[in-house]
Amino acid sequence: MGKAASYDDIKAKIKAAAEGPLKGILGYTEDDVVSSDFIGDTHSSIFDAKAGIPLNNNFVKLISWYDNEYGYSSRVIDLIKYMQSKD
Repeated sequence: MGKAASYDDIKAKIKAAAEGPLKGILGYTEDDVVSSDFIGDTHSSIFDAKAGIPLNNNFVKLISWYDNEYGYSSRVIDLIKYMQSKD
């Protein structure tokens, strides 16, 4: 972000990215979740807004979930579709 930011500011930026340029790749949740909630999720990463820990305005711990193989496979399919569109 280039400067000190509150955890709410960081969450807002991540949510905007998840709903904008990274839609379908980055997910965002404010729900109470566990790892099994993400089995079969096509996102490469799902940001868990409730699990992050703001230590100060310069240091935060961010938590993100993913289904490793399913998310990866989804990106491979995206790549194949992209390559096909360039023929």
